[in-house]
Amino acid sequence: MDLFTEAVQLPAEQRSAFLEAACGGDAELQANVEALLEAHTQSGEFLEQAPAEVKAQARVPGEKPGDRVGCYKLLQQIGEGGCGVVFMAEQEQPVRRKVAIKIVKPGMDTKTVIARFEAERQALALMDHPNIARVLDAGASESGRPYFVMELVRGIKITDYCDQNSLKTAARLEMFLDVCDAVQHAHQKGIIHRDLKPSNILVTTLPSGKPLAKVIDFGIAKATTDQRLTDKTLFTAFELLIGTPAYMSPEQAALSSVDVDTRSDIYSLGVLLYELLTGSTPFDTTELLKRGLDEVRRVVCNVEPPRPSTRLSTLMAPDLTSVSRHRQVEPPRLIREVRGDLDWIAMKALEKDRARRYATVNGFAMDIRRYLGGEAILARPPSKMYKLRRLVFRHKLLFAGLGIILLLFVICLMLTTRLIIEERQMRKDMTVEEARREAKLLVDAGQGSRAADKYNEALELQKKLFGLEQPRAAELLGEAVSQLVSLARIEDAHRLLMHYYIPPQMGHNGGVWLGWRAVLFARQGRWREARDDAAVSVKIRPDYVEIYHGLASLLVAEKDVEAYRQLCTEMIAHFGQTTNASTADVVAKDCLILPLSGVDLDSVAALAEIAVTRGKGQAPYTFYLCTKALADYRQGKFPEAAARTLEILKDPFPYTQAEGSAVLAMAQFRIGHSEEAHAALAGLEKVVQETLPTPGSRDLGFDWKDWIIAHALLDEARSLIEGPSSTNLDWRARSHE
Repeated sequence: MDLFTEAVQLPAEQRSAFLEAACGGDAELQANVEALLEAHTQSGEFLEQAPAEVKAQARVPGEKPGDRVGCYKLLQQIGEGGCGVVFMAEQEQPVRRKVAIKIVKPGMDTKTVIARFEAERQALALMDHPNIARVLDAGASESGRPYFVMELVRGIKITDYCDQNSLKTAARLEMFLDVCDAVQHAHQKGIIHRDLKPSNILVTTLPSGKPLAKVIDFGIAKATTDQRLTDKTLFTAFELLIGTPAYMSPEQAALSSVDVDTRSDIYSLGVLLYELLTGSTPFDTTELLKRGLDEVRRVVCNVEPPRPSTRLSTLMAPDLTSVSRHRQVEPPRLIREVRGDLDWIAMKALEKDRARRYATVNGFAMDIRRYLGGEAILARPPSKMYKLRRLVFRHKLLFAGLGIILLLFVICLMLTTRLIIEERQMRKDMTVEEARREAKLLVDAGQGSRAADKYNEALELQKKLFGLEQPRAAELLGEAVSQLVSLARIEDAHRLLMHYYIPPQMGHNGGVWLGWRAVLFARQGRWREARDDAAVSVKIRPDYVEIYHGLASLLVAEKDVEAYRQLCTEMIAHFGQTTNASTADVVAKDCLILPLSGVDLDSVAALAEIAVTRGKGQAPYTFYLCTKALADYRQGKFPEAAARTLEILKDPFPYTQAEGSAVLAMAQFRIGHSEEAHAALAGLEKVVQETLPTPGSRDLGFDWKDWIIAHALLDEARSLIEGPSSTNLDWRARSHE
């Protein structure tokens, strides 16, 4: 309408150039305006019937800066609409102040325009609110055109102010509430604004620095009561579109028989809230207008806009970053902030069906106040969880205190429960340990059978109270088996192991269980079964050297030379740097049982040297000497090996006698002392046959590993001195078939 109004005042020959520049290449818009101008031209005779005085007024030039209108001096034009122009003016009396004065344009003072002008003046005069521009005076210019004087609002659009000052969402909502209060005041006075938009809501700054929003331009306001805003005839044509497309309600756009009421302003306020939250209106009416007013009406009336949070999440990254920066928040947090309550509030105000919108602006504002205060809003469908969340948000300190109290209560409850559990655990531990202590006392008292039964009782308690996963289970089992073995109750020990079966998957305990079963199998000469258990136990307990010691002997008994050599390599890699005398002796001896163990003899000899050096004076020292003598022999130091056996043979223990005699016999033979070699071999055979358990015995005893080593060395000595055919392999067979 503004383009038509300006174009109609130009000479006919200038209108095309004006429209081409003003429409900016919008062919459809230009065509619409040209059609209006054509219709205006064709109705020329009717328009020529206007009174002579009106024609005369049309020729009167408009006011300009420097002119006087009543007691007001016009200073500067600050605004212009289709029917009126606004000046900043200075009032000279009775007080000096700057004001805004709105005057009907020359040639626009028709009956309808004057009626609307006076309606706006009357509407403003009815209201008295700090957020609505006040009317100060009214009158008519010398040319007879009406004007009215308002307070001068030096401000910018509310959206521009918020962005320029980077107001956060909460601050924007607070300013929006001031606008709602102003519109509610207008509604209470019976006035509907009908054109609420950012350009009609200016924000000025008070001397204190506080911003103040002012609602202006009630040019198309409408009364909701029986009161008349003017004595002039004022009629809005049925087909006339009133308002700004981006902000008008569906009932305004529909041009239906439904009368517009206060809920139309609520819709416009919803659009404004949407823009304050997202930086854009629900619909891009600039694009829609290019398609014509019918498309505008269709979209406004029928298409549901996206929720504010959805609009934000679908923005291009640069646009979202810009919007977030204007609100001093990161993009993800802005989306989370808007999603939920603010979505519900905005969408309720934007309902197509006005019956589903807020009934009053005050109700709209109250929901925003509830949001800011952390209370449950009415726009959102209520749920118990939602109400609880809002209750917690509203009473943060109270719930924080309750949370701390609850946390302390839970901590105290957990500590008390833990103490109770630990106390019960302690009692159970004491029960098991008491049975274990009694068993040890019975052992010390020489009551082996009773001790074995008491160990069995302790194991049963352990299994019942704690299960067999604890390390103590393996310890108890080992003590019980040891006690039964010491009583030569091998079969009882075996049954005990089977009763308290601990699978290998239990880790350490499973490895201990397998180790004990391997020992029992080995003591019975069941080499293959013992070897299988020992091999698995080594994988579970790779740091336990005794398991390696047993497995090495069993591989020798099984004649699995390749596996024996591989195990020796692993032992040197794992324990080659040890400084413990016992560990060094075990590793060295295991790598010397067979002539070719596949490892470096110097490394083995170094371990044997550690054993005799660090183990001097210890109980098994003679065994350390046996290992050292065998190492000398394997290195070809035959005289040194023979000399070292002289001290070994002073020990009457059968197994040191056997090992010492074997080294002596082989060393003497290598030196060339055949008679001495045969004599030493005969002594070795006598020791093995007369003092060691015979092959096939039900129990080879605790020293079953040395029994295997003694027989392996005897076979090697016989083969060397008497020939390979003299080797006795009977000892390698299982004791029990």
